[in-house]
Amino acid sequence: MKRVPFQTLCDEFYRVLTTVGLADERAMLCARLFAENQRDGVYSHGLNRFPGFVAGLESKQIDFRAQPEKTEGFGALERWDGKMGIGLVNAHFCMQRATELAAVHGIGCVGLSNTNHWMRGGAYALQAAEAGYIGICWTNTTRLMPPWGSTEKKIGNNPMAIGIPREAGHILLDMAMSQYSNGKLEVLKLQGKQLPLPGGYDTKGELTIEPGEILDSSRALPIGYWKGSGLALVLDTMASVISGGQATHEIGKQGSEYAVSQVYIAIHATGMMGQAALDETVAAIIDDFHTATPLDENESVRYPGEGMLRTRQESLEKGVLVDEAQWQALLDMTIS
Repeated sequence: MKRVPFQTLCDEFYRVLTTVGLADERAMLCARLFAENQRDGVYSHGLNRFPGFVAGLESKQIDFRAQPEKTEGFGALERWDGKMGIGLVNAHFCMQRATELAAVHGIGCVGLSNTNHWMRGGAYALQAAEAGYIGICWTNTTRLMPPWGSTEKKIGNNPMAIGIPREAGHILLDMAMSQYSNGKLEVLKLQGKQLPLPGGYDTKGELTIEPGEILDSSRALPIGYWKGSGLALVLDTMASVISGGQATHEIGKQGSEYAVSQVYIAIHATGMMGQAALDETVAAIIDDFHTATPLDENESVRYPGEGMLRTRQESLEKGVLVDEAQWQALLDMTIS
């Protein structure tokens, strides 16, 4: 592993994207989002996913010229068709639109159909929090894990993110419905590391901490066992109903994951209670949370997103941590 300046990482992502033919503004947005994922320690959706994203642009599976199109509206609720465009760009647009609706109605909800992988869902919850709104978003996926009580893949891991604005650092819950996301399993397998806790089953049906064995068996463990299985189903259903798009069982028939359905919600919390009251309420919750005695005296109890903020600060001060082979592959990447 080595460290590189954040802006250097942005510039290299941007260089490659412009050679594919992306317009400057969209290339800058995608480059920034990929770089921010790496900066914040979300390595599964930074350098690790970038080559696959570029391959999708080259193969035309992702239509980088497409613009999202509004299909329906009902007060604070809207539906948009992603037109199989860039998932990151569509996601950023839809959360922006949700905040615009929330500014008028107090809450805004945008359902997005026919879009591609958004990479890191937390980026869009943070986008809302940066604008002063509570942000909630989730996506469905192809079939990635069995429902509780089965060995047959039927449900997606359907990542969900919630961002709550906080002056000292936003709260961010960003999680898949599996104990570990597929991206996390891929990164740990690449690094030759084990999971800290069992994350799924091996091909013999035994719980395992080996990420490669879980990827081989395709039997990731839902969070909370049957509860995570149920939540995955509910999120998939809501995404399909709100967006008018495909559900997991339909996506799973395609052979690869595309044309997914997503939901973006923004809540104008300060419109009800004011900024000062919001800050006081959230600060009191976090202050009380931090009084919890940790099991490990060398570790502190962290609220969701606190570890990310520490990693971000370290990345900005010392440089962003990158895998040397992945970094070199980016430097060598040219598009014919």
